[in-house]
Amino acid sequence: MNIVRRNEAPLSVYRPNPIEDQFGRMVETMLENFFAPLARYSMPPDQEGGIATSPRLNVSETDQGFEVEAELPGLKKEDVKVAIDQRRVTIEGESKQEATQGEGGNVVYSERSYRKYARSFVLPSDVDDNAAQARFEDGVLKLTLPKAESARAKQLTIQ
Repeated sequence: MNIVRRNEAPLSVYRPNPIEDQFGRMVETMLENFFAPLARYSMPPDQEGGIATSPRLNVSETDQGFEVEAELPGLKKEDVKVAIDQRRVTIEGESKQEATQGEGGNVVYSERSYRKYARSFVLPSDVDDNAAQARFEDGVLKLTLPKAESARAKQLTIQ
């Protein structure tokens, strides 16, 4: 008779480590910040021959959420799109130039151009996309992005 020994070790349970999660976010932010200047200059012209540009941003954080300001000169609010997916914010816009015709003939020389803006970045914590607000005034997009309840610090009452 053969006796077979089995490994009696209990199944291990994976418990997410908050330090690993925070470290992952730091690395992601560091890489994004490192490569952002390169992306600004390496965007290829789009199909219409315009220039793809990354808008300049200011991002600030409060206990309640994030405030984002993006410069999108020459655009109308109808030409701007904002998407939020948990921590990732994507801003896109394009200036549409209508064909113009001079008095009594075709335009001979024009320096006006078509421009496309695109920028995507990751915030340090999740955003409540249902409560997010966007305003566009004088070429500046202002986003108010409240933090999701799961991302806010909670005070517990000790009983």
